[in-house]
Amino acid sequence: MAFGLGKLEVLQSKLDIYEDLSKEMLDKLERAVSTISENSNRVSIILERHENRLDEGDKSNQLIIKMIGEMETRAEKSHTLLHERIDKIQKKVDNNQKFVVGAGAVLATLVTVAQVVTPMLRPLTPPAVASTIVK
Repeated sequence: MAFGLGKLEVLQSKLDIYEDLSKEMLDKLERAVSTISENSNRVSIILERHENRLDEGDKSNQLIIKMIGEMETRAEKSHTLLHERIDKIQKKVDNNQKFVVGAGAVLATLVTVAQVVTPMLRPLTPPAVASTIVK
């Protein structure tokens, strides 16, 4: 029986060694899992912050696009208003130009008529002038 007892003790010591090794490996695995978990949480926080920044960027971009659209609308309104004013001024200039041309034509006609009528109003024979000869 001594022979079987020795093998049992050897097996018991090997079992103790494997048990200690498995405890150490389990401890290392738990620390590794803990480290991986912490890193995973850190990555999650970084991703969340990144997503928040992306969302803020999208909101900013949408706001900028909206502002550009509003500015474009205002510019179109201003452009239309400016063209309407220019058209009104152009009509006034055209009307004034017609008046100036018409007034010039009337004035030219009056001058021409005055030059033609004036000689007609003078008598055909000039009046006689009395003169004396002095010695």
